[in-house]
Order: sequence, then structure tokens, then C-alpha cells
Amino acid sequence: MKLTKCAIALGSNLGDSLATLKSAILTLNNTPEIAVKSHSSWYQTAPVGPPQPDYINACAILEVALEPEQLLANLLEIERKFNRIRREKWGPRTLDLDLLLYDNLILETPTLTLPHPRMTERAFVLVPLAEIAPDWVHPVTKSAIVQLLQTADCSGVQKLPL
Repeated sequence: MKLTKCAIALGSNLGDSLATLKSAILTLNNTPEIAVKSHSSWYQTAPVGPPQPDYINACAILEVALEPEQLLANLLEIERKFNRIRREKWGPRTLDLDLLLYDNLILETPTLTLPHPRMTERAFVLVPLAEIAPDWVHPVTKSAIVQLLQTADCSGVQKLPL
């Protein structure tokens, strides 16, 4: 199977979020048929949804030898390994892994929509993604990630010091 470039978002706001995210990157890279090609800096971001702690977010570029649904299943399994429990929509979580882009594929199934339907509205996704893939063209809007970022409210996104 050919290798496909994908972009994912990572987030956490429960427990030692930074350690969780770093461990998730290692877990992804050690998963068969997934290679982490790069990841962004870490960002502290204001939460969306019910009152909860701030998040730490990042994005990563993957190269995969998996179909989109197989990749999603792997991401959900990694979330489970990190004790992700889904209690409420947009609630706090130990680990969130969202498939943002799968090459230039546009897909809508009962379990997966590509590109991610809300990524263009979310600075906590666009800021780290623009850091590592500024020229990736969103297949629906036909705009590069760096262009999408220009219209985003980035006030709740702060890069963590190294």
C-alpha cells in the first residue's frame, strides 16, 4: 500500500498533559504502518465547551500505510490506552487525537468526516498546524493552512516555552 501524508491534532487537559502528549507521539511512531514525520511546538490553549482546565495542544504530520478508517481506529485505540473516557461533548480529556487531513481526501461516512469539519474554526488546531504545514491546501476551502490562520482568533493560544 502506498504511504499517505496525514495531519492530526493532539490535545490534553487532564493529568500531566505534556507528558501524555509526548508519550502519545512516541506511541504513534511505534504503531505499525504509522510514522511521525514532524510535530509542532506545544501550545497552551483556552478550552472550548464546558468550564475546564486549559489544554495543551499540538499537531503532527504522519505518513501512514492505512486507509482513513483504519487510521481512525488506531487513533481511538491510542486514546483508550491513555485512559480517554468520553463523558460529555467537548469535555475534559486525558488525550484527544483528531484526524484533520488525509492527503487531499474529502470523505463523509457515519464515523469519519475529512477534512475535519471544524478545523478551520479552531485556532488551537490552525496555529500548530501552520507551524509544520503552512502550505498544505485544505481540500474543501482550497486555502493554504497559513491563509486559514489569518482569519482565526488566536487570542487563546500561547506557545509553551521550550
